[in-house]
Amino acid sequence: MSTEERRFLLRVKIQTEDGPAVMEMTGPAVPDNGLQAFGDWVLAAIEQHTDGAEEVAHRMIAALRERGWAGDDVLADQLDALAGTGAMPDLRPLPVDLDELAGILEGDPVDGGGRVDLETGEVWPTPAVDYAQEIGQEDEDESDDPDKWLWVDCEGSRDGYRDMELYIRTVRDPGRADRLEIAISGRGAFRRFKDVLVRWPGELDRWYEFSAERQRGRARAWLADAGYYVRKGLRP
Repeated sequence: MSTEERRFLLRVKIQTEDGPAVMEMTGPAVPDNGLQAFGDWVLAAIEQHTDGAEEVAHRMIAALRERGWAGDDVLADQLDALAGTGAMPDLRPLPVDLDELAGILEGDPVDGGGRVDLETGEVWPTPAVDYAQEIGQEDEDESDDPDKWLWVDCEGSRDGYRDMELYIRTVRDPGRADRLEIAISGRGAFRRFKDVLVRWPGELDRWYEFSAERQRGRARAWLADAGYYVRKGLRP
């Protein structure tokens, strides 16, 4: 079962407020490309005092510290704090979806960026904000309210390009790696990279998991710099 399939099943089970399902879906060994994906659910399970949650947290903390990608230290610090082995970071909770936040952080610079509702965690891409203003759903004063919105500027595709370079280093087949190196040279690198990867479905799936994990980590790090941490929360 892929990381994304496990993550989907976890989302379904979470809707039933099934804390033990978190332990089932995150152990005994969470893959590298699942640490950021499952971390928030483990945090929620710890808050619910779910059996085995702290044990899973300690395994994830060690893996996050060793890997050291962007955002890994932020998640590890949160897990440490809730597991009782570290101090709680001085951040405010926000129930935001990291995938959606990553989407506006690293989207098309032309219409990327947007905002996050500080109460609900809802992510608004720039086109959605523009449309709300256009139809009179909100006025400019409301849009600029810093107590209601956390504004997000698009940071472009530089980190995404770096992800492709790093991914190629993980490809074991030298012939495939060479083809991918050629694909990312010059303009249109992202499209060519995927066009080459699609020849090997397993490699393409692995890329999607790798890329999504790194994007989630960067979104988490950005959020921490803005003074917030992700809090999913399972209802008592």
